[in-house]
Amino acid sequence: MIERSVDRSADQSAEHSFVDYGWGACTPHTQAYLFKPLLHLLQQGTPSGSRILDLGCGNGALCDRLSRLDYEVVGVDPSASGIAVARRSFPTLSFHQAAATPDDLQALALAPFDVVISTEVVEHCYAPRLWAAAAFASLKPGGLFICSTPYHGYLKNLALALSGRLDAHFTALWDGGHIKFWSRRTLSRLLSEAGFVDLRFVGAGRWPWLWKSMLLGGRRP
Repeated sequence: MIERSVDRSADQSAEHSFVDYGWGACTPHTQAYLFKPLLHLLQQGTPSGSRILDLGCGNGALCDRLSRLDYEVVGVDPSASGIAVARRSFPTLSFHQAAATPDDLQALALAPFDVVISTEVVEHCYAPRLWAAAAFASLKPGGLFICSTPYHGYLKNLALALSGRLDAHFTALWDGGHIKFWSRRTLSRLLSEAGFVDLRFVGAGRWPWLWKSMLLGGRRP
């Protein structure tokens, strides 16, 4: 299903090489402009009480918002500081420190989920196919995956070039920053390779074709 051109152990080693962001309780994770389109994708056929995995939960803020909508939410993140803040801020929710790989999530022995959500994560992944495979493996058959990442398309890239902001936007000087820059086509291909079907696209923030981010939803057959 997923074509691999490099050694799996090398991918996993790279996936574990991340910068801890030093999460605080007030550090934004899922930006406000993402929440409405996320709910639009989530609430179509996802009843209250459904089990949701937040893959890359940061400080747990999104987990808390979703739990207030009567979903059963579990958060996973590789960041020790993020998980510590999440457990301290939201003690009634369940959080685990683990990377977004199939092996790491399997080691947690969590029951399959109805929904996996992963917001603004894949752009930080050295091995995005492992991230997509981890999301797929965590779902029940028919389960829903929703992810978001900064949007990149021709018009937006052209606007960045004309504005003189390419160096700032694609900076190589942000430790632990964005290392993958996704278009609708490339992210759709990644999810299709992982086995997801019925993909749905939603742009979020700013204006059409200059969106700040994009969301893709797909289902495990």
